[in-house]
Amino acid sequence: MMKSKYIYWLLLPGLLFLTVFMLVPIVLTIGSTFVQEGRPTLDGYLHFFKDSYFNRILLTTLRVSLFTTLICIVLGYPVAFYISRLGKRPKAILLALSIFPLLTSPVVRSFSWMIILGRNGLVNNFLTGIGLVDKPLEILYTPTAMIIGMVHLFLPLIIITLVGVMENVDYELIRAAESLGASRWTALRKILFPLTIPGLIIGSVLVFVGSLTAYTTPALLGGKERVISTFLYQNAMTLNDWYLASVIATIMIVITLIIVALMNRAAVKLNPKG
Repeated sequence: MMKSKYIYWLLLPGLLFLTVFMLVPIVLTIGSTFVQEGRPTLDGYLHFFKDSYFNRILLTTLRVSLFTTLICIVLGYPVAFYISRLGKRPKAILLALSIFPLLTSPVVRSFSWMIILGRNGLVNNFLTGIGLVDKPLEILYTPTAMIIGMVHLFLPLIIITLVGVMENVDYELIRAAESLGASRWTALRKILFPLTIPGLIIGSVLVFVGSLTAYTTPALLGGKERVISTFLYQNAMTLNDWYLASVIATIMIVITLIIVALMNRAAVKLNPKG
């Protein structure tokens, strides 16, 4: 019993590190947004939400993050299902290939997409070459380009998360359902999907929050199209408006907490026995 008490002391270094270098800065940042020139105020938030330009940036960020998450789910779920059914060697190879994009710098990936999506890039050259379009499409420096780049960036996260969950699913349950007359689609929808909801929720949170806070990919592929992370950087480093930058950072934190809470609530609703 005494030994188990001493084990908790092992948590102390990690807790101190997180408190000093994460919790305290976050609290100070949030607290500074409610004080301006020595008096309590909400002017920063009122100014942000009343300004149509700021609202457009926020809506663009949420839209890009939402579409990135949905596309990653649609693309990642069947891939994760396929990988989870393989033997150890092919599974290890495909997982390594899935993780490979994470090992490449976001700057390199973004510049690669700039070459592919530019007016004279591979996509436009192909489309104009086959006569599908008369002139190059404006893909680069748009929210679409940001979504493409971030799907490439975050798709491995949801694949890895889902594979870890699907490996623990007993596929005899699916075969039993099929033997009782259920179609393959019904068996997957009624059995596999509920059992993989925890991994799906975790993967979705990672992708959404990562898309919400990503800077390099939106900055390079979005151009003048602002999202909240590039807008924060602009105010802090270019305009030197640290107060507005703190307001933006606080809004990002609140949005992240709301999304996590909603995802957890959705997980309980979809899997009440979990």
